[in-house]
Amino acid sequence: MNVIKHRRVRGGLLTLGVAMGVAAVTPADTPWRNTAATATAAESGVTESTAAKSTAAESTAAESTVTGSTTATSTTATSTNATSTNAMSTNAADHTRLRALLRRLTTVDGAPGALVEVRNRRGAGSVLTSGVADVKSHAPVRRDSRFRIGSMTKSFVATVVLQLVGERRVVLDAPVERYLPGVVRGHGNDGRRITVRQLLQHTSGVPDYLAYLTPREILEDPLAHHDIRDLVNIALAHPPTFKPGTGWRYSNTGYLLAGMLIEKVTGHTYGEEIHRRIIAPLGLRETYVPGDAPSIPGPHPRGYARPGEDAPLLDVTAMNPTVAGPSGSMISSGTDLNRFLAALVGGRLLRPAQLRQMMNTRPTGNPDGRAYGLGLESRPLPCGGLSWGHTGDALGYETMGGATVEGRQATVMANVDPGGSDAQDADMKAAVRTALCGSR
Repeated sequence: MNVIKHRRVRGGLLTLGVAMGVAAVTPADTPWRNTAATATAAESGVTESTAAKSTAAESTAAESTVTGSTTATSTTATSTNATSTNAMSTNAADHTRLRALLRRLTTVDGAPGALVEVRNRRGAGSVLTSGVADVKSHAPVRRDSRFRIGSMTKSFVATVVLQLVGERRVVLDAPVERYLPGVVRGHGNDGRRITVRQLLQHTSGVPDYLAYLTPREILEDPLAHHDIRDLVNIALAHPPTFKPGTGWRYSNTGYLLAGMLIEKVTGHTYGEEIHRRIIAPLGLRETYVPGDAPSIPGPHPRGYARPGEDAPLLDVTAMNPTVAGPSGSMISSGTDLNRFLAALVGGRLLRPAQLRQMMNTRPTGNPDGRAYGLGLESRPLPCGGLSWGHTGDALGYETMGGATVEGRQATVMANVDPGGSDAQDADMKAAVRTALCGSR
């Protein structure tokens, strides 16, 4: 039996839990659910691609050659797709383990579809997909899928702030009040006593606005615009969780404030600065800061939520991402996220001093050894060394990405959130670990 998660330990857009029986969200016409208990490895197709995608035409051509196959056990349909490239980035044993994990994600764990993309130090990559992108049409998950990345947005925002630090336009240990005078006030919250570093590292004590903005409120009008300052004020109506610098607690509010800081210092929105400083220079053609746009550009799986263990999935693909803003609004792909992580960890986006600051972590108390830096978290790998990356929860999608300093990257996505199981979390983490430890 799958255990439905009631609280995200990572934070992200969905500390939202699963209390979501809201009429404004449309259930899938077919009450699809995985018959996880009876599915076997052979019943879930996983397809593999080792083809690099360089242009939209190449991607379309590759996709047209794929034959999607489906197998079903009772009401479950599992489909697969594949494309291929020149070089494998993990050996056969690693791919066997990754295939098994993807099969679990789309059978036992209950996700409709899943994708993992792996990239080695030479830039050669491979993609594995499993399950369906759409529970009504049973269309397979495409290898070039875009999806909402939730809190992986924080790594982009922190990178921009640290670039401003490198340009001497922001001081990490300066009070937030210097850049946002009068903004952080009320109920014991005081921007004169909170530093920029503390915002980025979740040590500010500023309450998380998502602890007070309920899923029901969001989903009653999923296309509504949310102003960043209004979201901040939701949090500041409550007392701090601890004195600044004395504890660690994930707070999306800190990254709303970081986004406001970027705009105050540069005169441009956080989205404009992310595009100018990261997206355009790295050629991330599948990465967007969508603003108010509710749709996902390009090929993408539908995003689903599960309001209860035996409830039908709800299609929550269309939403106004301003409810997450700089804490979790972005859209990307496995290819682009891996390219971004490679550039970030490899020192191509930050000067050495600022990269050291980003990677200067503190413990979070998580039993898996997770430690948090400035918009970047580390986890120990079973093969030695660390995975550097982030996790992300957004309505409809759960994402995890990691990279090693030796030059490997991996991103995994499942298209259900909230309502994914604890097993889904565990298997997504295992997929990233397996991919990063491949051939070591």
